[in-house]
Amino acid sequence: MNKIRKGDSVVVLSGKDKGRTGEVLQVMPKEDRAFVRGINMVKRHQRQSQTQEAGI
Repeated sequence: MNKIRKGDSVVVLSGKDKGRTGEVLQVMPKEDRAFVRGINMVKRHQRQSQTQEAGI
């Protein structure tokens, strides 16, 4: 994991985002992980309030 640095462009090799590319935002060498922009993103439903309408 020490070869990957913040700002590098990487390709995902496994998982639901396999084959997608993205920019490394953060590297965590102790956990052997890296945050990649736009990869493994999850949308959550937003509850409606008086000032804001509901949405995903």
